[in-house]
Amino acid sequence: MAQTRDTNEVRNRFFSRMWVRLKDNEEQVEHRRQNLAGLSGRVLELGAGDGRNFALYPPEVTEVLAVEPEPYLREHAEAAAREARVKVTVVAGVADRLPAEDASVDAAVASLVLCTVPDQPGALAELRRVIKPGGELRFLEHVHSNNPRQARIEDLMDHVWPHIAGGCHPNRDTAAAIAAAGFEVERCDRFGFSPGFPMPKIAHILGVGRKPV
Repeated sequence: MAQTRDTNEVRNRFFSRMWVRLKDNEEQVEHRRQNLAGLSGRVLELGAGDGRNFALYPPEVTEVLAVEPEPYLREHAEAAAREARVKVTVVAGVADRLPAEDASVDAAVASLVLCTVPDQPGALAELRRVIKPGGELRFLEHVHSNNPRQARIEDLMDHVWPHIAGGCHPNRDTAAAIAAAGFEVERCDRFGFSPGFPMPKIAHILGVGRKPV
């Protein structure tokens, strides 16, 4: 994945086109819906991809600021934004320099993106910066397995997989990183999920972190 420090774009021609062709199944859509349920006010979505979350936001959300650094995915996100029931503003931006003012959003959403950011602690610090005191970070992420054998496989895959899958690291402990970034983790459900082709179920987390008041 090509990224330069003086730009708000990340270009990945192979992964972006593959991602657009991969459609969520019903279980994946339900996970996304659960991650967004109950949100209201102004929301920042980190790494909005092709905008597949947009149709699932509840009507109480007044605006979604959707940050997506990959140009091809951003094009698709802009098309999805035009069909969304809530107002969605799609912008270029990278995780460690979010295009939003301090304490300017009521909540932030991270869906299958904290595995890909080059600097996870930096991205979480930026999310904490832009969320208002008392606001939420909603997260749906795949994480390092608790099964020792599968965890070893994920550790080995981490040498290759990020180069294939848009920077995705299969062995991050994202729940611990969210807590380390200063969020109070109010809920963190852990479950196994398979994307649909023959492979072991991958550990995922779905939950809420809150910025202290």
